[in-house]
Amino acid sequence: MPISAPALFAEAQAAIAKLEATQMEQIRKAGELLANAIMQDGVIQVFGTGHSKAFAMEMASRAGGLVPANAIDMELLFLRQVLPMSLWHSPELERDPETAKLVLAQYDIRPTDAFIIVSNSGRNGSTVEMAMRVKRHGHPLIVVTSLAHTTQVTSRHPSGKKLYEIADIVIDNCGPYGDAALAVEGQDYQVCAVSSITGALIAQGLTAEIIGCLQRAGAEIPVLISANVDGGDAHNEALRKKYAGRIGGGVGA
Repeated sequence: MPISAPALFAEAQAAIAKLEATQMEQIRKAGELLANAIMQDGVIQVFGTGHSKAFAMEMASRAGGLVPANAIDMELLFLRQVLPMSLWHSPELERDPETAKLVLAQYDIRPTDAFIIVSNSGRNGSTVEMAMRVKRHGHPLIVVTSLAHTTQVTSRHPSGKKLYEIADIVIDNCGPYGDAALAVEGQDYQVCAVSSITGALIAQGLTAEIIGCLQRAGAEIPVLISANVDGGDAHNEALRKKYAGRIGGGVGA
């Protein structure tokens, strides 16, 4: 099929169908684990580098999403002048294990918090190091990755481990090796990525499972309302006060 929107839609629909057929049990288990963290006054800490940041944006500070979900962002290292701006676009930043230590130090992480770490390749030093630190401190860890990709590459972490090998629960985003889905005739590369599409569904699926668990337990459901709905700001501000300093910008925000 020629490169086209219908061709991409077909590939994306196939990936979504595979996701639904193979990953629902993992998403359900992860939702239960994360709901339990919230009921113990924990925050869901979500980390991804590169385009995996989109997953954190789906989980945190999102209309219809959960207040106790925090996006951990490497950019805070530049905003707080921990690192020079010359490194802003450096690929070495996500490959360096030391980055994880620096990033985590910017946030108020508590024992009841649970983590989601997202990486399509699951090989880079910062994400693997963060996963290892998270587990050493006893936090539950959910990993979202492409098993088709990560099982075909080597780790960039000194331990030789990849992200999925450290997780309590692994959710496969069902994307192909290299992420791009459409072959270009006469070329050795493919185009049009799908991990953002399946990643968004996983993120919203986790949100739905968490809320379902909270509902069945009779627990408070701390959900954000769109700031563009009348009364949304007042509703959201009241809920955010409970998690002041723990969500939306790190320590001292």
